Amino acid sequence: MGNCTLLLVAYHKRSTLKPAEFFIINLSISDLGMTLSLFPLAIPSSLTHRWLFGEIVCQLYAMCGVLFGLCSLTNLTALSLVCCLKVCFPSHGNKFSSSHARLLVVGVWCYASVFAVGPLAHWGHYGPEPYGTACCIDWHAPNHELSALSYIVCLFVFCYALPCTIIFLSYTFILLTVRGSRQAIQQHVSQQTKTTSAHALIVKLSVAVCVGFLGAWTPYAAVAMWAAFGDATRVPANAFALAAVLAKTSTIYNPMVYLLCKPNFRECLYRDTSMLRQRIYRGSPQSEPKERFGLTSQRNTDMNISMRFSNGQQESYGACLHCTETAAACHLTAPQRTACVLTGSSYTDVTVSQLSTKPQADFL
Repeated sequence: MGNCTLLLVAYHKRSTLKPAEFFIINLSISDLGMTLSLFPLAIPSSLTHRWLFGEIVCQLYAMCGVLFGLCSLTNLTALSLVCCLKVCFPSHGNKFSSSHARLLVVGVWCYASVFAVGPLAHWGHYGPEPYGTACCIDWHAPNHELSALSYIVCLFVFCYALPCTIIFLSYTFILLTVRGSRQAIQQHVSQQTKTTSAHALIVKLSVAVCVGFLGAWTPYAAVAMWAAFGDATRVPANAFALAAVLAKTSTIYNPMVYLLCKPNFRECLYRDTSMLRQRIYRGSPQSEPKERFGLTSQRNTDMNISMRFSNGQQESYGACLHCTETAAACHLTAPQRTACVLTGSSYTDVTVSQLSTKPQADFL
């Protein structure tokens, strides 16, 4: 539900997507792919306490888990690099376009595919997990095969240690840059400006991404190194199970991080749910009397909330937000609505129809 919601929001704002947001969409696609390819097989196997679908499906299941998992992980790394480039090196970051983002997304999938296809080409092996209800990398093979050991080592270095280093360095540079800019700006303007909220947003995103990355993949990396360089038969099955569960929780909290922390995604989601509410209500047989007598104030409230600014831009300047028919029909049937002017204006309330005739500076 979280990933589908994020993709729906991205589809509705597709004309205004920024290059960095392509990686958020790709992250949802990879997380949704993991959910749809793994859990329909894992759930019945867990209920029967054994793998039900044979060796070939086991190989494909393991490959999908590695592919989508590494794609999400590599995608987070690419996103942190792009954000660092745009914030810390704006002269280069401003040249980063949507075509560059698409090319980098393709590179993310190719990078993950190398490690996902490797065991099918006998560089490492796939097999049942020690707890017996799912399939992944064969953790016992490194104890007696050098190629399997090299695969695990490369997996640890290039799919955990290197991404971890890049993510932490990128967000550290971002925080340092934003902190320096904030201190410079505060010499000239009040502290109650958008720089404060922007700084808080970046801090929240940075902490959420880093904690989520460590929480998901550190247990898996630790168990992998334990099995590769120790005796895999002595690693408890519960350790493998716990590591797998924590890694797969990333499919839940990745979309939540961006839905909760990105204001423009939140505003778009609110607008979509508000329109859905209106459509459901209009289909109700008792909607007409209530609309006439009881819901004018609620619609005013919805309009006020929808008039919030995101990244300094007005969401829908001079537009009727809840109209599904033509503009003329809307003005005939809809009640008079007003919007509160924020600051810097002599007006306290204006009707929505007046918004297009007033100077925009009055609303800033």
